[in-house]
Amino acid sequence: MTRGWIGLSTDELVAEVAGLGEPGYRGKQLATWLYRKNRVVLDEMTDLPRGLREKLATRPVGELSLVRDQVATDGTRKFLFDTLAGGMVESVFMPSAERSSVCVSTQVGCAVACAFCETGLSGFQRDLSAGEIVEQVLAIQRLTGERVTHVVFMGMGEPLFNMDATLKAVALLNGEVGIGMRHLTISTSGVVPAIDRLAEHDLQLTLAISLHAAEDGLRDVLVPLNRRFPLEQLKEAAQRYENRTGRRITIEYVLLDGVNDQRSHAEACATWLRGIHAHVNLIPFNATEAAFAPSRPEAIRQFRQILEGAGFPVTVRVERGAEIAAACGQLRRQALKAAGEIVPLRKRGAEA
Repeated sequence: MTRGWIGLSTDELVAEVAGLGEPGYRGKQLATWLYRKNRVVLDEMTDLPRGLREKLATRPVGELSLVRDQVATDGTRKFLFDTLAGGMVESVFMPSAERSSVCVSTQVGCAVACAFCETGLSGFQRDLSAGEIVEQVLAIQRLTGERVTHVVFMGMGEPLFNMDATLKAVALLNGEVGIGMRHLTISTSGVVPAIDRLAEHDLQLTLAISLHAAEDGLRDVLVPLNRRFPLEQLKEAAQRYENRTGRRITIEYVLLDGVNDQRSHAEACATWLRGIHAHVNLIPFNATEAAFAPSRPEAIRQFRQILEGAGFPVTVRVERGAEIAAACGQLRRQALKAAGEIVPLRKRGAEA
């Protein structure tokens, strides 16, 4: 299919417009409309000649259309978008007094199939393009009227399995949309070769590693990718990343009642973290169709105390958007069910 104009850098737009027989500077004007002024209607781009706008109309400006928009009492908004290339993706807008964050998807579905994640229950469909990733942010800015200050690549999909598009989206969000590199976070379930490749780019963004267990047997079940890249390899990759970039890593740990939240699990986590300059983000489980329950407050407190006692800074993420299915993949799965589409549930711990 013909891709949209969103997703091309200023230099690429200059080249495309020149190829249409127009002055190259018109490409710079188009980039301003797309990324800074955030317009998707060509007729609103009033400093572009009508003839050029007609030429530009031969391909879409963007590729997303809004399917559903749900708002929680805490201000969190969950968006479900359909894509021209096929498949629905989710994005979450999380405003606070200090920032306006958006969580974006990088794939339609996910092949990693973490046992507790709604996205993995439905399997993998395809990678998103850089334009589709960036357009989630732009669309949410239009829909909310708010300027997005932070973007986290933590939605549907494994960003490092879609490395090229993810890196281009990072470059566009930083260079074209104007979001600071330090305000961008890429989350991975532990794709070791891609962590090394990301380190080579030496970007001043934040790398977040979804750990969820610090024992190979348990992590094999919760994060099947661990069978390919076990914990020892993951730790070595994390250390190489820190040594190369000088950036502290965020460790994400979803707490599941009676599964990975006991004292022994916290102690194993503290042991695994030794030698890594890390900040730990403990995440209360947002209930899905998977057969898990959120950890109890006392278990969360104990887990935090053990990690802090071992010298690691810990944050417990405030649960947001539970009443609007804000966890990854929930809203998409609801929509697929409502449409009568058959979505096979992956078996718990199925091979990725």
